[in-house]
Amino acid sequence: MSAPTSFDLPVMVASGCGGTGRELAAYAQEDGLAGIGGFVTRTLTMDPRAGGRVRVEESPAGLVRAHRLQNPGLDRFLMTELPWLAQQGVRTFVSIAGATLAEYAEITRRLVRAPGVAGIELNLAVDDPRRLGVFDATEPFQAARVVTAVRAELPVGVALHVKLPAVPSRIATAARAVAEAGADALVVGGALPAALDNGTPAELSGPAVRPVALRCLAEVRTALPGVPLIAVGGIATADDARGFLSAGAVAVQVGTALLHDPTTVFRIASELATNPGDDL
Repeated sequence: MSAPTSFDLPVMVASGCGGTGRELAAYAQEDGLAGIGGFVTRTLTMDPRAGGRVRVEESPAGLVRAHRLQNPGLDRFLMTELPWLAQQGVRTFVSIAGATLAEYAEITRRLVRAPGVAGIELNLAVDDPRRLGVFDATEPFQAARVVTAVRAELPVGVALHVKLPAVPSRIATAARAVAEAGADALVVGGALPAALDNGTPAELSGPAVRPVALRCLAEVRTALPGVPLIAVGGIATADDARGFLSAGAVAVQVGTALLHDPTTVFRIASELATNPGDDL
């Protein structure tokens, strides 16, 4: 059964850009993390993963990152990060990736037994999943299999969001497959495949990808007008957010801009609450 997807505050922290939450909370306004629509954790895997030595480089109008899905693993997340987030009153969406369908199901099963999980965000936008040792959901039917496996483990009221690769020519097909498999909302836009100067595979994010994110949103909006969409990709101002919301998104995620100014997500949420825009 699906969970309703609505946001009183349509501004969230994108996966991987808010640390554990503690770092970002230091820059929040009086309501803390509860003053935004949601916090998406970094992508979790069953076992801990280390990052690379050189993993971030600046690029004109963007940032290149080789994060290799660095995370503390499920056990440590459940012991340390999730309990703290649950105390903050923020809607927490846990981003996950698994090596197999069974692993996706197991991660979900353990997460939803713990308090404080508002939803799961499946990270099916991993570039080169085989290299990173996660299930290859590049083909739509494989993406749908992941959604089916996770959907079966979700209790009523826990939302299932699915983050898709930002490939405008293919995203509508993938979106239809995962929506039919049971996704409550789709996360569209986000980082593009890139490389560090030394050739290490990486991802490009920031303002440079915003036009691609808008194109992805338009493609999915046209193909699936009834499916809630969450936009991500190069959002750094309230006007950026208004643009995506007026184009059909129900919420936006702020990511790379937080690495430059950690107050960005709180400022955008405050500005939208005061002035949502003529079309919203």
